[in-house]
Amino acid sequence: MSQLHTAVDDYLGVRRALGFKLKREGRLLPQLVAYLERAGAETITTELALAWATQPPDGHPAWWAERMGIVRGFARHLQTLDPATQVPPTGLLPRQARRATPFLYSNAEVVALMEAARELRPPLRAATYETLVGLLAVTGMRVGEAIRLDRDDLDWTKGLLTVRDTKFGKSRQVPLHPSTVEALATYARLRDQLCPQPIAQSFFVSVVGTRLIYNNVHLTFLELVRLARLQRRTAARRPRPHDLRHTFAVRTLLDWYRAGLEVEARLPLLSTYLGHFHPRHTYWYLSAAPELMGLAGQRLQDAMGQLP
Repeated sequence: MSQLHTAVDDYLGVRRALGFKLKREGRLLPQLVAYLERAGAETITTELALAWATQPPDGHPAWWAERMGIVRGFARHLQTLDPATQVPPTGLLPRQARRATPFLYSNAEVVALMEAARELRPPLRAATYETLVGLLAVTGMRVGEAIRLDRDDLDWTKGLLTVRDTKFGKSRQVPLHPSTVEALATYARLRDQLCPQPIAQSFFVSVVGTRLIYNNVHLTFLELVRLARLQRRTAARRPRPHDLRHTFAVRTLLDWYRAGLEVEARLPLLSTYLGHFHPRHTYWYLSAAPELMGLAGQRLQDAMGQLP
């Protein structure tokens, strides 16, 4: 194994130990090393980094920027071991990330999705997706977190749900409302009746007793959107499963503002609850709804008016 391959393994190992999954980096960095070796290079140069990042030639600039960002991160690590390594400047193929405009669900729209789930067949599939949509709506969990839940991740007595293997490799506990606990218990009883010998010990199961597959959940959600007759707000604002998480966060912030609470002081609490790596990721929700921006602006104006 070459020194570059060893450096890649060390880099990925260190960052994964910090909680980063780095699936794309784990796939692309060995390709980068192979490219460097074919070029006869012993380390990264800006010229070679640019040539590799802009593949394929007809690729999208956003993809090129993603590849360059991966090179840049590895190059910074490699430069500590080999001073001859060149770190591509940040202005070269800059990343221009754009967040998808969230589709904020009304209560009626969430209910419509759950009612649409009841139309699915067979009954186990209907119960699974009705409960899954409800859980996502009232907890703000990520879809991946929900389908990774195992049966022993729920503490029925304390009303606590343990979320494991999160986006950043950390676990957290999510307190549940008694009505949510009852809804989950109702599903669990029906699940065990309809699928007494599951293949997986996951909380949510497919009709054959396996853990739900992420892509299949998204496809079924599109079916629910069609059955519920939900319409996109604009070309960019269309109903997505992840927007149930956005909706939960925005509603929480709206409730805090309306109650006159100190939102800035409470944001770290919401950040922890949602499983964000840093509170700054939660600040984005402040701009997700015009009403939130208005309340935040009014709070600032009131504060400024009280200054001497």
